[in-house]
Amino acid sequence: MTPQLILASRSPQRRAILEQLGIAFEVLPADVEELAAGDPVGVARANAVAKARAAARLRPEDTILGVDTLVALDGEIYGKPGSAAAARATLKRLSGRTHEVVSGIALLDPHNPQVAHEVTSVAFRALDDELIRRYVETAEWSGRAGGYAIQGKGALLVRRIMGDYLNVVGLPVAKMLDLDSSLMLREN
Repeated sequence: MTPQLILASRSPQRRAILEQLGIAFEVLPADVEELAAGDPVGVARANAVAKARAAARLRPEDTILGVDTLVALDGEIYGKPGSAAAARATLKRLSGRTHEVVSGIALLDPHNPQVAHEVTSVAFRALDDELIRRYVETAEWSGRAGGYAIQGKGALLVRRIMGDYLNVVGLPVAKMLDLDSSLMLREN
């Protein structure tokens, strides 16, 4: 029997992407203490592995998918803002600049554990205080790395992206399939 794919995440975006692709999976959120500082690629990879390992302890026979997505600018990590004021400050910092969205991805198959990462560059338009205020009032920033959701109203903040759009949403599908293309065959 093929091991079940287990998504070690509460992210509604990751669930929606897997559902859109028709990939069969179960959700088993992993509560781990995440790193928040350091080399962005190293932090994203370490957090993804920690999430996947936490779920693997409960389901060792299955394939576990752990993902961590963060925003980095000038080497500084911007996670999920804890308040509207923090979201405003983050968006003001990202305004008119190009930042990186970094995702660590851990695919822990019992026989072939793999870890990788994806980096997408996102250029923000220059944001005036009124646009930032109106966007923050939507509360769409809540629970989002960098304080925005590109798949929603946050698209208004973005001038262009260079790389994987789905990585910015929260799941680098191309990288995931590079690790295990058989996931495409696990249809609902």
